[in-house]
Amino acid sequence: MILVTGGAGFIGANFVLDWLRTSDEPVVNLDALTYAGNLENLASLQGDPRHIFVQGDICDRALIDRLFAEHRPRAIVHFAAESHVDRSIHGPGDFVRTNVNGTFTLLEAARGHWMSLEGEAKGGFRFHHVSTDEVYGSLGPNDPAFTETKTYEPNSPYSASKAASDHLVRAWHHTYGLPVTTSNCSNNYGPYHFPEKLIPLMIANALAGKPLPVYGDGMQIRDWLFVTDHCSAIRAILAKGTPGEVYNVGGWNEKPNIEIVNTLCALLDELKPDPAGSYRRLITYVTDRPGHDRRYAIDARKIERELGWRPAETFDTGIRKTVEWYLANQNWVAHVQSGAYRDWVEKNYAGRE
Repeated sequence: MILVTGGAGFIGANFVLDWLRTSDEPVVNLDALTYAGNLENLASLQGDPRHIFVQGDICDRALIDRLFAEHRPRAIVHFAAESHVDRSIHGPGDFVRTNVNGTFTLLEAARGHWMSLEGEAKGGFRFHHVSTDEVYGSLGPNDPAFTETKTYEPNSPYSASKAASDHLVRAWHHTYGLPVTTSNCSNNYGPYHFPEKLIPLMIANALAGKPLPVYGDGMQIRDWLFVTDHCSAIRAILAKGTPGEVYNVGGWNEKPNIEIVNTLCALLDELKPDPAGSYRRLITYVTDRPGHDRRYAIDARKIERELGWRPAETFDTGIRKTVEWYLANQNWVAHVQSGAYRDWVEKNYAGRE
């Protein structure tokens, strides 16, 4: 049995689905079902006894203690987080509460559970913390990619809250001996991605004939990782990772945002042509967000060297699969675009024209 937090969100749900595709080991899935958590992501698991869903808050210590006592998980995989930079600018308090206080609560509950174990159960227990490359700050055009020893220089409330959680995880290992691992990943993309992030937002807006808002000059560079590759990396870390170690997980796909948008337009032109013309006509440059990091790049050689992991998807194969999934799942997109979602988009992009 493993315990997954945030397993109804984008990456967490993909991990749960992937885990149960490749293993019969049951999953206890804890998710608060905030705006980005969606049980539709897990619809294929309905009635599957290997999947135990619990709606709850990672800040609820009594609940976490009860889950540990009832299910005795051998590992916890901690995805639950507020993760959208723009939202963190508008409301940083939620990010501190979930990402910092929530991680602290989980660490303390996990520590209590781990200390109650004996022998092989205690030696085999793992707390895996899923983090982001954004904790490392911004790179210049010719700077080397982020390695695991790069100094932390978070620049947004989101990345600062994740950096704080990373430091807590590290401290609980060094102070208490809790067997933790951490992964810092680059930008994920793929199925079930909530359409506030770049790729699903562009797909959803293009299909609706709406503007495709590109921040600033569109030359912000990110490394892109297909979500199932991220899932396989976490499985490798759980199976073979060394307690106390950090592993950077990347896709070896550095691309500027405007290239991503143009690629999406080209794929949509091919797969679902618009009689009004190429989707590129909808590209609209808007005012950049405050403090927007210019470049992220992941050096993923450590996880390849030590654990034998490399991404299976190229960007070309992964982005095609992503567009095809969104075209085939328009009902899912429509359901997540609630009134609250529309209000947020209007709030975030108001005045950027």
